[in-house]
Amino acid sequence: MIQPTIGQLETEISDQVKNLYNERLGQPPTQIICHFFDTEIVISLENSVTRVEETLLQGGYDNLAEQVRLYLDKLIKPQLKKIIEQIVGKPVLDLMTNTNLATGRTGIIVVLKSIT
Repeated sequence: MIQPTIGQLETEISDQVKNLYNERLGQPPTQIICHFFDTEIVISLENSVTRVEETLLQGGYDNLAEQVRLYLDKLIKPQLKKIIEQIVGKPVLDLMTNTNLATGRTGIIVVLKSIT
């Protein structure tokens, strides 16, 4: 059995994250960058803010937009974890996300269990 390269894993994670955001939030990020660092994965998403969040921000409801994003992140985290575990074949110990609504960027840090 041939093991996938790090580049192939990064591409697969990027593709699956894009599909998840499109499926669950109604629009895919315009760009996803994924990098492995030993037992950590860093994922950067461009234009990840939904139209609803943008509308709330434009209407002056910044706090509500922040709350909506917090709940969206809570709902999507288990699915992100499952996708990553399936692709890399290692358990995820921690998954942290943060979205900057002003710039439309989301950062995801994944900590994997080292199997050595």
